[in-house]
Amino acid sequence: MTQWLSQMGTWNWLIVGLALMGLELLAPGVFLLWLGLAALAVGLLSFVIDWTWQTQIIAFALLSIAAVPLWRSVARRSNNVTDQPHLNRRSDALVGRVFTLDKPIVDGAGTVRIDDTVWRVSGPDTPAGSRVQIVKSDGASLVVGQA
Repeated sequence: MTQWLSQMGTWNWLIVGLALMGLELLAPGVFLLWLGLAALAVGLLSFVIDWTWQTQIIAFALLSIAAVPLWRSVARRSNNVTDQPHLNRRSDALVGRVFTLDKPIVDGAGTVRIDDTVWRVSGPDTPAGSRVQIVKSDGASLVVGQA
């Protein structure tokens, strides 16, 4: 293993970097991408700097360790503005809308039909056919109030 590491040259780092990035395509998780970029960086720096294999391994380790937290901080700061803010959060998109109760709310639980889906609702006891407004979403159920 030591002999193989000592023979690690510039092109080997580039090949390892591309292989890691290729594996990222097969098993996406955005982790191998950063290891691949660190290997590519070591390979590209090896064109300029003539360093020992131990220094190359240390540089690869440091770049790999630094890449993940750096990306997380950049990703957290990015402000993703979208034209569909409630995509994959359908219940949040229903807040504020008014619907007719499908079944009465008895003991705090009832149902309302919205498009082709029957939603579980909670709120004050209300007879079927009454108009209610969605106040907030609570997971897979909705909290309603009088419209």
